[in-house]
Order: sequence, then C-alpha cells, then structure tokens
Amino acid sequence: MTNLYKSINTDGGSGGGGSAQNHRTGSASELGDRAPTAIVIGTGFGGLAAAIRLSVKGYRVQMLEKLDAPGGRAYVHKQDGFTFDAGPTIITLPHLIAELFTLCGREMKDHVDLRLMSPFYRIRFDDGSHFDYSNNDAQMLEQIAKFSPEDVQGFKNLMVASEKCFQLGFVELGMVPFETIGDVLKAMPNLVRMQAWRSIYSLVAQHIKHPKLRIVMSFHPLLIGGNPYSVTCIYSLIHSLERRWGVHSAMGGTGAIVCELVKLLDERQVPIRYNAPVTRIRVENGRAKGVELANGEYLPADIVVSNGDASWTYRHLIEPQHRKHWTDKRIAKGKYSSGLFVWYFGTNRKYEDVPHHMMVLGPRYKGLLQDIFKNHKLSKDFSLYLYRPTATDPSLAPEGCDSFYALSVVPNLSSETDWPAITEQYRDAIATVLQESVLPDLKQHVVSSKITTPQDFQDRLWSYKGAGFGLEPILVQSAWFRPHNRCQDVDGLFMVGASSQPGAGVPSVLMSAKMLEQVVPDVKSFV
Repeated sequence: MTNLYKSINTDGGSGGGGSAQNHRTGSASELGDRAPTAIVIGTGFGGLAAAIRLSVKGYRVQMLEKLDAPGGRAYVHKQDGFTFDAGPTIITLPHLIAELFTLCGREMKDHVDLRLMSPFYRIRFDDGSHFDYSNNDAQMLEQIAKFSPEDVQGFKNLMVASEKCFQLGFVELGMVPFETIGDVLKAMPNLVRMQAWRSIYSLVAQHIKHPKLRIVMSFHPLLIGGNPYSVTCIYSLIHSLERRWGVHSAMGGTGAIVCELVKLLDERQVPIRYNAPVTRIRVENGRAKGVELANGEYLPADIVVSNGDASWTYRHLIEPQHRKHWTDKRIAKGKYSSGLFVWYFGTNRKYEDVPHHMMVLGPRYKGLLQDIFKNHKLSKDFSLYLYRPTATDPSLAPEGCDSFYALSVVPNLSSETDWPAITEQYRDAIATVLQESVLPDLKQHVVSSKITTPQDFQDRLWSYKGAGFGLEPILVQSAWFRPHNRCQDVDGLFMVGASSQPGAGVPSVLMSAKMLEQVVPDVKSFV
C-alpha cells in the first residue's frame, strides 16, 4: 500500500505529498507585493484545499464565503447543545487531507483525530434483515454466505473487477485534468478495458445473483447523487478504495476537519470574508479580472477559483456573452444529480444499537430510483441514510443524548415539488418509518430538529436546480464532458468542487483542488 500511495502522490509539479519546503519556491513571502492575487469563491472542502495549495504555490489568496461560517455543504449546525454536520460525513482517502497539512509543515494527526469505522455501514432491508459492510474479507464472505452461498465466488470476482477499475480509473486516470479530446483519446484504452459504458449495477449483477446483495454492492453512487442503474461502472473502484484505506469519521464531526483547514489558512495569512456572496465574475477581453459582491464592492484578482456549483457559477455569475461553451441552453439540458432532504435531529435518549452509518432501505429499490432520477417524482416511500455520529463521539450531543441526521435521496427541483408546503409532512413520514424500524418511540424523544430541502440547496447554497452534487456522474457527464478545472470559456477562471472534474464526494473534491495545480499559471509568469 505504501508503494501505491507513493505512485499516486509523486510530486511532478502537481502538488503531491512532498514536504512543504519543496513547494515554497517563488512563494508569496518571497515575491512580496509582486505576488499574483487569487480569489477563491466558497469555503467548502474544494475551496479550502485550493486556497492552501495556491498559497503554498506563492499566490496571495483571499477567500469569499456567502454563508456566515466555513464549510459550504460541510457547514455545521449547532443548536440546543447538539452538533449537526450538514453534509459530508464519510472520509475514505485520509491521505488527501494529510497532504494539506504536510504542505503547511504540519502533521494531520496533531490536528485531526480520525477513527476507522467498523462496520463501515449497516445496510438494513425493509424486512428487518441487515448486512454489515466492511473491509474484513472473512466477515464479508460469512455474511454473503448467509444471504446466498452461491454468491461467495461472485463477490470475489466482483472485487477483482473493482480492483481493475481502481488501477485503470483511479491510479492511472484519477489525477488527469481532461482538457482536450486528445486527453479522452489517450484514456480510451482504459475506458474500453473497464467497459465504462456499463452501469455499476449491471457490473454487480454480472457477478452477484441475490437481489439484496446486488443492492449492497451497488448503492455507493447514491452517496454522490448518482443512480446505480445509470452511473458508469468505473465507480466500482470505491470498493477497492474502501478496502485499502477504510472508512473514517472525524472526532468532533466533519466540521472539525473544516475548522483545522481554516486554521492552516489563518497561519498562512489567507483571509476569509464571510457573508460576502459573489454576484458577478467580471470578465474583460475574455479574461477574469475579479469579482463583484452583493454589496457592489469590486475585488480585482489575477485569477479566480470558484468552489461554487459550476452550473450556477456559469449561469448566474458570468454574463452570457462570455460563455460560448457553457451556454444557458447547455446548462439547462444537463442531467442533474438527485436532490437531498435532510432531517437533523437530537434525542434525549441514546440508541446504542444504531451504528455510526446506517442505510435504512424502503420496500423498493429500482422503482424508487426510477421515480427520483427518471420520472422526477417525489414518491411516498423512500430509503434513508441514517447518520449517528454520537456512536463514536458522544461530545456531539448533551450527556445521555444522541445526534442524528436522516438523509433521503429525492428528485431535484425538476420535480417542481413545493417543498415549503410539504416539508413537515415528509419529515413526519421519515420519523414514522424510523420509529417503526430502528428508533423505537422516536417521536416522543426528539428535542431538537432542523430540515434542509432541495429548495434550500438552491436558495442557500446556490446549487442549480437544487441538485446536491451538480451534474449526475454518468459517463457522458464525466471527465472531459464535466466542467473543467480550467474554464473553457474564460481565461484565468478555474473550478474546483463536486460539480467539476473529477466529481463529487470528499476524495474527488480534494482531488479537484490538487488537479488545479496542474492548470493554474506559475506565479512567476505574472512577474
């Protein structure tokens, strides 16, 4: 694993895992007032990582955040003594976070306490049976045999296929910023060998026969807004990622990682302005020259990096005459990821039998996904991701209490659902299902409650169509087809985050910031 880690993170000018000292040539401190200025819009994981990397490269960086605190989709809600991570909760490639600390001359272990989950997830089916998913092969094979002995060999074969996708898709292509058709042509042999046109569900079904086990092995894309029946089978590489590096959670919640990254930026004298929404990226002669804020203030910059939703950035922050590629029509025609309904709640009792991560599945799988992604219809039934961080860190709730969120994958705003009108009804339906399944007497024990809907994703997070993860990660909206890290329309404008290359999920978002280093100009080119 160590050799593989080095092969992925070799420092060939792309900001690998080398020492901070190696990256300080031409730093802002050396160039002084002559150092170029970079404005980073948004303080999600992508924006924070980009700001750190640009600062180490020698840019004078300023960050602008629409909200009153950092994190973006990884924002933290605190109320009634409970701490609720707003969004991402699963850390699968911790070395990508560790790199950011290394670049700043720090060690992650001194700042962030990551705990390995066991199991990674519990998948509970509607009939009450469950599967504990982990990277313990013996335990996995034992559980598979309980459901379907004939699928034991199929699982082994699936892991071989997953490893193939990991090597071809992650190790060889994961850090490639696809900017030209030539980049796609170079990748074609790998795509053919992976049969990338197939869906992840079809790959799983080739090896696994039992319907429940097919769900267990194909649900991962739902965590990044994709339909397992449509998303490319390349995403089967997640199995290999998790088997290698595990699934971790941070003590203090995911927000604790955000706070430590902000501290790194503070040490590097990178300011963050909160309550400072950017309403326009000013473009002159085809080049980004700076940004305008909602209060009318103009901030000039040599380069601009958007960690905001790419479709929203193009559609609402850049005037149409500057967008020959990402036109309003192209943006509107895209197929967007699902929306998310998230109920954050605290209870005045503990539910010790509920693990840190749990999938509470409803009666339908394929039909429900069809309604969400194809029919854009909000169904009466649903499946849930139930997050109980107090299973690992009791400090996230008052003594004797539990902190939760229940996430339901729902259609994005293409469904025209009137969320303000039905929010409480939908929340109560979720509470009823949880009370009847894994959280007995739940309703009488809820003492804190907060809700986020796709409407909030649009209005508060400026996410196009209220989609949780930008364009859906189907093959024709991945790699070169996905918004590039270097803007195709405007010089000096760059994109990071879930809605740009390589895609959604904390690892991919951190990789987008690392890929940025391959496409931003060297600071000396401005001097």
